[in-house]
Amino acid sequence: MTTITWIGLGHMGSPMSANLVKAGYDVRGFDLSEAAMSAARANGVKTCGSMEEALQGADVVFTMLPKGEHARAAYLGEEGILELAPEDALLIDSSTIDVESALALHKAADEAGFVFVDAPVSGGISGAAAGTLTFMIGGHPHAVEAAAEHIRPMAGKIVPTGEAGTGQAAKIVNNMMLFICLEACAEGSVLADRLGLDPRVFWDIASVSSGNSWALQTWYPVPGIVDSAAANNNFEATFSAVLAAKDAGLALMAGEQTGVDLPAAKLVAERLQRLIDDGYGDKDCSLITKYAAPDGKIPGWDPDKA
Repeated sequence: MTTITWIGLGHMGSPMSANLVKAGYDVRGFDLSEAAMSAARANGVKTCGSMEEALQGADVVFTMLPKGEHARAAYLGEEGILELAPEDALLIDSSTIDVESALALHKAADEAGFVFVDAPVSGGISGAAAGTLTFMIGGHPHAVEAAAEHIRPMAGKIVPTGEAGTGQAAKIVNNMMLFICLEACAEGSVLADRLGLDPRVFWDIASVSSGNSWALQTWYPVPGIVDSAAANNNFEATFSAVLAAKDAGLALMAGEQTGVDLPAAKLVAERLQRLIDDGYGDKDCSLITKYAAPDGKIPGWDPDKA
């Protein structure tokens, strides 16, 4: 039986690792959060008291971490993955991080003799739970092929993106487009409400018309319309404003590096940062909807219960 080590058992890592358990893998996990470890154990993951323990005997190592600095620390730090993992382990980073950090991990892993790919995902928590994520995999073709074998139980689609770092590049651009679509849903849902449209009727129209998008189908910020929307639960995070702001920042950084003008992305980044500044960084990113309302009041949002 193939042994998989999973580092980072948060909102995405937990359901993703659970799908590997269902597929018959022996999955060992580690996270700094005991609550995350407890949730993973409930899904059949064998949690460990340290990363060193989790890496013992690993055939494949997945990482799902919040930022580039966390991925660098996990792989490159003292008693990190490159130091502790078995020499023949396949390394797969599914975090969403900056391209520079991804390239640094590729280089260090290659120098240490490991096979490594950057393999970020799209599809959110609902896709992670359903095993329908899209994986964007950057790296040498033989490494991508090897990684795909173990990714399949979690994926609806696997897309080789090219050389090292291109998986992260694809994810950064994709998430930028997602947040722009989310801003459109935020503005559209509030305007439709102020014009007196029934929210269900309007969503039914937009969902089969030119206003349709993944954000509208999955995160529409009005309660009672889309089952997976955070608006149904007072905007408790499915994808927090902090993480969304991080990803939007990665897109703006890439725009600066390439000379591409990104005014829509800048607007969304400002909205997300405003949520953080207002003390709602741990709330769902779709709460940016409240900034479209003149009084900040939107259906599904009660700040007194936040």
